[in-house]
Amino acid sequence: MNKISILIANYNNGRYFKDCYDSIISQSYDNWEVIIVDDCSTDNSVELIKKFIDGDERFKFYQNTQNKGCGYTKRKCLDLATGEFCAFLDPDDAIFSYAVECLLDEFKKSSKIIATYSKLIFCDENLNPKEVFSKIKQIHNNKYFFNIPIQIHAFFVFKRETYLKTSGINPTLKNAVDQDLYLKLLEFGDAKFVDEVFYKYRLHSNGISQHSAKQSAKESFARVIHETMQRRKITVIDGKPVPVAYTNAQDIYSLLNYQTKIPYRLMNKIKTAFQYY
Repeated sequence: MNKISILIANYNNGRYFKDCYDSIISQSYDNWEVIIVDDCSTDNSVELIKKFIDGDERFKFYQNTQNKGCGYTKRKCLDLATGEFCAFLDPDDAIFSYAVECLLDEFKKSSKIIATYSKLIFCDENLNPKEVFSKIKQIHNNKYFFNIPIQIHAFFVFKRETYLKTSGINPTLKNAVDQDLYLKLLEFGDAKFVDEVFYKYRLHSNGISQHSAKQSAKESFARVIHETMQRRKITVIDGKPVPVAYTNAQDIYSLLNYQTKIPYRLMNKIKTAFQYY
């Protein structure tokens, strides 16, 4: 039975950790470890988290010596992981008890699969379900896929050996870190979508991807996309030249407008239907 490393990058979310912890220890799949890296939280996160994991050797807890941001912390999580598979779980979110088992089962079906992912459900601050995020779908993976609009999201399980083939998560990123990870991994294989809800995404005022952080995340994602275009040696998209140097977010997103149009989406839907899945 392969081991999975569940990776948790924490900053000031200790008060929500109980739900996250409970969801991990209730997994139907039991060969797992949890790597927690705290990014110098200023609340009582460390105390709260250590209280729950005390005495359980499956949980490994680490702290940054200074606040470094999301990219650095998530990269450190992966550097410390020892499982054949990895998946990030935010400390303020939770997963359903069969999430790990079901997603790992998909890897047995094809050697081309390097990652699996599922639907998520938005929840209120108390983790009460609100609505399923309907935009997550099976992608048709090619060099022009940039996850615009968003189609890949949590819960995302991937092979660690594939991650080690990449340059790794950009440690300087403050947000759009998961997008950076997805796009790098997809250059080495395909991701399989499982059309079930496995992830509980908590909506609250302090969430890193919500409210005031959205504009910053949009800018970071544009930079990630531009870096991906350069890495993939793409110089022209839809007849338009890709800027040699990054200019601004709008210039990057405008290159991908054609991917939101109906003809392109229909064609991709047809291609996806005829994949090996």
